[in-house]
Amino acid sequence: MEATLSVEPAGRSCWDEPLSIAVRGLAPEQPVTLRSALRDEKGALFRAHARYRADAGGELDLARAPALGGSFSGLEPMGLLWAMEPDRPFWRLVKRDVQTPFVVELEVLDGHEPDGGQRLARAVHERHFMAPGVRRVPVREGRVRATLFLPPESGPFPGIIDLLGVGGGLLEYRASLLAGKGFAVMALAYYNYDDLPKNMEAMRMEYFEEAMNYLRSHPEVKGPGIGLLGISKGGELGLAMASFLKGITAAVVINGSVAAVGNTIYYKDETIPPVTILRNQVRTTTTGRASSMPMRSPNACRPTGRRSPRSSATQQQGIILSPLTSRCAVLACTSWWVPTSPLEGSPSLTLWPSWMHGSNSRLSSTNSWVVSVCMCLLKYNLLYDGLGVGERYKYIVRISFQMTSPEHITALGLHFKKLI
Repeated sequence: MEATLSVEPAGRSCWDEPLSIAVRGLAPEQPVTLRSALRDEKGALFRAHARYRADAGGELDLARAPALGGSFSGLEPMGLLWAMEPDRPFWRLVKRDVQTPFVVELEVLDGHEPDGGQRLARAVHERHFMAPGVRRVPVREGRVRATLFLPPESGPFPGIIDLLGVGGGLLEYRASLLAGKGFAVMALAYYNYDDLPKNMEAMRMEYFEEAMNYLRSHPEVKGPGIGLLGISKGGELGLAMASFLKGITAAVVINGSVAAVGNTIYYKDETIPPVTILRNQVRTTTTGRASSMPMRSPNACRPTGRRSPRSSATQQQGIILSPLTSRCAVLACTSWWVPTSPLEGSPSLTLWPSWMHGSNSRLSSTNSWVVSVCMCLLKYNLLYDGLGVGERYKYIVRISFQMTSPEHITALGLHFKKLI
């Protein structure tokens, strides 16, 4: 009997949609290796493999059978996707054109050698970033440079501004997926794109206010308020928007800094200077651990005493710090030299404070995230003193996470539906 490899949904799915992968027609308890591969838009190859054993009936269902080793182990039905690693060290899988899919090749090999076994079955599956009918609308209105994604149905819909992190440009893959969940989502560029500033030394809230007003006034966006979704630097800017701008009713911040880091934030007559790392006061040990000495007493920041479970900061005995009590305070904390992978160019080593470490705790090749760790409603001022931020928004959700599966878009959609 010839082995067959089935993938459900058949043929195509959205990137955030779980897959059911099964093999039939194997010999009872036959050892096999499953292998996955895809190439990004620049031709870089990403691969994963895992060793399995068929059951007594000659079948293998990844939802029930644990991997025996390889790129991952244990019960991981989506492991062949999230565990993909690039052939080029630290190369990131980034989707630049959401109108085309990634094509994933899946193979079943006899035995437990990922490169030497006879191929028994093969399947090709398309992973799309726009659900059928989702509309993509380029935005060039005033100073705003963005792309708006609208669900297939007629609106109005809850509105969300999506902000990504360091590297700039205009990346749309998260906004396009969220639009398939019933939201009007605007992926907003804020530097290093088109005629926007080439660096992020100065962030002016007036630009983000203009973008917010554009989305709020759109005929297919349901008011009166909108939500924000930000990761890393985008999370930091999302907190600033929630603090300064009226009309923000919810913000989901994924591993964003709780202070302005590396750039100054301006809004009208307010200036928020950056919190920086004083490199001349950093000592690095042979293990890569760096310890920074405070410029002022450690009570400038208040440890909460909570550790983020399953995060690298926990593994390295870091703690989560609550917001600074002074905008001029310098964080006293443990830092680590970690490899960081930009969207373009070569990787580099960056001094990463433990309170920011979660966002690069594992350089995922697939950019697949799931909200799986610490989530809490923060009803106090995260960035600024004396601005009355608590009265300006409904909720801010700060999420610590690790990269484990592509189901994060569904989770984020559920949280936004509760908050906006």
